Amino acid sequence: MTQKIYQIDAFAEELFSGNPAAVCPLENWLPDETMQKVAAENNLAETAFTVPVENGFEIRWFTPEVEVDLCGHATLASAFVLMNFEGFLGEEINFFSRNSGTLTVTKNGDFLILNFPKDTLQKVDDLSIFEKCFAFQSMEAYQGKTDYLLIFENEHQIQNIEPNFFEISKIDARGIIVSSKSENYDFVSRFFGPNCGVNEDPVTGSAHTTLTPFWAENLEKTKLTAKQISKRGGVLECELKNDRILISGKCKTYLKGEIFIN
Repeated sequence: MTQKIYQIDAFAEELFSGNPAAVCPLENWLPDETMQKVAAENNLAETAFTVPVENGFEIRWFTPEVEVDLCGHATLASAFVLMNFEGFLGEEINFFSRNSGTLTVTKNGDFLILNFPKDTLQKVDDLSIFEKCFAFQSMEAYQGKTDYLLIFENEHQIQNIEPNFFEISKIDARGIIVSSKSENYDFVSRFFGPNCGVNEDPVTGSAHTTLTPFWAENLEKTKLTAKQISKRGGVLECELKNDRILISGKCKTYLKGEIFIN
């Protein structure tokens, strides 16, 4: 059988920036093992699969190694594909996730806006568990649903942090977010996830469900501009709205094609 596949740069102002995601719009679910093999073959941070259901689409996300509970950039890319190539005519798509509930994506001009649940943070008092993970030591640490958030003194440290992926992989979490205030943006961040097969993710939408409530409280504002300063980089507009996080970005099409599955 043949299966349509798209590769989209999400949270991208131009092609070859932001975070690439593969999107496979399905009519019915493939076996989990097959979807995991497709994701491994794609070798991107995320491959998203969607299936139409009543009032929207069910969505699942796979890294090259595991299925994950939530992925922002691949959800943004999926909405972009459905709206631009798969005949969806509305301005808002409801995605349904088995582990993250209802996720809405709304079109606003060239921007797509994710509506995700806000993460809940618990302060970590013992910073020694992270001392071998990075060349610099964090000032504070917080535990979210799937990730740890480490706060550093300045943007220079985030830019030059030198992660130790072996030590990071020992931490019981999807990944570690590192962040600081920024001179040009409200905050900057990077995301390291060797446990899920992604040493450094270029732009991590889901991490901003953790970052946004933290910085909204500390900067005393609900609308923030963020930059993830990976090699590719990406800019995100974030808003704290009660128990939800709105995350806006643009998408660029890299490829459309077919894959062949026995």
